[in-house]
Amino acid sequence: MKDTVIIEKVKMKKLHNAVLLTGLPGIGLIGQVVGRYLVEELRAEKVANIYSPHFPHQVFMTKKGGIRLIRNSLYLHKGKKRDVLILLGDIQAMSSVGQYEVAGVILDYCKSMNVTEVLTVGGYSTGKIAEERRVFGVATSDALRNRFKKLGVIFGEAKGSIVGAAGLLPALGKQKDLEGSCIMGETHGSYIDTASARQIVLLLSKYLDMKVDLKRLNKQAQESQKILKKVQDEVQKSMAAQFESANRNVSYIR
Repeated sequence: MKDTVIIEKVKMKKLHNAVLLTGLPGIGLIGQVVGRYLVEELRAEKVANIYSPHFPHQVFMTKKGGIRLIRNSLYLHKGKKRDVLILLGDIQAMSSVGQYEVAGVILDYCKSMNVTEVLTVGGYSTGKIAEERRVFGVATSDALRNRFKKLGVIFGEAKGSIVGAAGLLPALGKQKDLEGSCIMGETHGSYIDTASARQIVLLLSKYLDMKVDLKRLNKQAQESQKILKKVQDEVQKSMAAQFESANRNVSYIR
């Protein structure tokens, strides 16, 4: 295999005003949690697998004793107003060249399927555990920014760069006349953040007019919040103890 390939599992027809929604591994695994949850709740159909020499040179061993290549996959949800292609994956390409090549192949395929918008999901690390997770965004047009602002997405406050597919897909998509945006959930960055993922699933259900049952994700978010709060409390106690100990050991010569 010399190039990235997309192998369809079903014969695809042109989609209706479709959007590509990504759920790849990244900060806080927010994109991955969002993507997998939507695929499960919407019962989206797997329509294609993506293989690339830019993925790691290893295979996964299956529960039945078989093996499979590392891959990304596309799932289709036929919506009332828009079709949604959901991109999931074991991993992202391991090099800059690979990231551009894989993104290009995916965008060309999506364009041929009548995808008109690219919407990526990621995390925005603040190094803090917030009670209420904010959602930040960047977009390739004023029209998109205005649409998301009405749903509470914050623009202009997130700083820095977006690494990997979450940034490349919408940016390169603009060159192919596709609308593009990246929606980022606020997160500490060192933990799987289900609470932040929940905020984005709720946002996407409104933006894409999808009926999504949040019961399972609500429960997971509450449990993860309790664990993170406990971790945060323990860290603060430890820091306070170290500070008190250091003060007790300080001596002065007069």
